Amino acid sequence: MPLQSALPGVWQIPASIRSRVGDSAGRQRVIFEESHLLLVLHHPPQAGVMQRQGRFLWRRPDGQWTSSDGGDGPAVLAKHLDDYAKSINRYDQLEEKAATADEYFAVIEGLLPLIRSTSHLHQVMQEARKLIPDDRGLINARDQAYELERTVDLLYSAAKNGLDFEVAKKAGEEARSSRNMARSAHRLNILAAFFFPLATASSVLGMELETARETWLQAATVVAAGLLGGSLLALFVARNGRSNQSNF
Repeated sequence: MPLQSALPGVWQIPASIRSRVGDSAGRQRVIFEESHLLLVLHHPPQAGVMQRQGRFLWRRPDGQWTSSDGGDGPAVLAKHLDDYAKSINRYDQLEEKAATADEYFAVIEGLLPLIRSTSHLHQVMQEARKLIPDDRGLINARDQAYELERTVDLLYSAAKNGLDFEVAKKAGEEARSSRNMARSAHRLNILAAFFFPLATASSVLGMELETARETWLQAATVVAAGLLGGSLLALFVARNGRSNQSNF
C-alpha cells in the first residue's frame, strides 16, 4: 500500500522521502535521500492568513526539476522566487503611497509573514546548494532568495520608520491642540475673573439705575470697586496660570 503524504501520488519519488512528508507541507525544509532532492516550500503568505499553502519542488538525480503545482525544468525554481518578488513589489508600491499611520500599519502587517517566509526560503536554498554544490540553478536561486530576504527587511524598516513618523506627528498635533485649548481656557478664566466682582456686587445690591437716580454715586462706587477687584483677581489668575504652564 503506497504511503500517504501531501506529495503528488504520480511522483516516482523514493519512499524514504515520501514517508517524511505528512498530510500538509509543514515548515519549509530540505529532504535529500538517494540523490533525490525535495524542497518543501510555501507560497507567498497573505496577511491575516495563518495557514500556509505548500509547494514541493523535486530534483531528480539527473538534474531535472518538477513542481507539485505544475511545470518541469529549472524554470520552476525561478517561478517560485518570482512569485515572492511580485508579492514584495506589491507591498513596495503600497509603502510608497502610504500617507497615514493606518496605511503604514497595513504594509507592516503584510510584511511580517513575508519576513519569516523569505528568511526560511533563503535557509532552504542555502542548504540545498550545500547538498548539491555543482548545480548552478541552486546557486542562483540561493542568491535570489538572499536578495528577497534583504529587500523585505529594508521595506519593513522603511514602513516602520514611516509609521513612527506619522505617530510622532499626530502626537505633536494633539499636543499643540491641547496647548491652544489651555490658552483659550486661561484667557476665559482671566475674563471671568475680571468681571466676577462687579457681577457679584451688582447681584447682591440689586441696583435699578433707571428708577433710582440717587444710587448713581453708590453705583459708581460699586463699579469702581468691582473693576478694581476684578483687575486684582484677573492679575492673580494670570500669574497663577503662567506658573502652572512653566511647570510642564
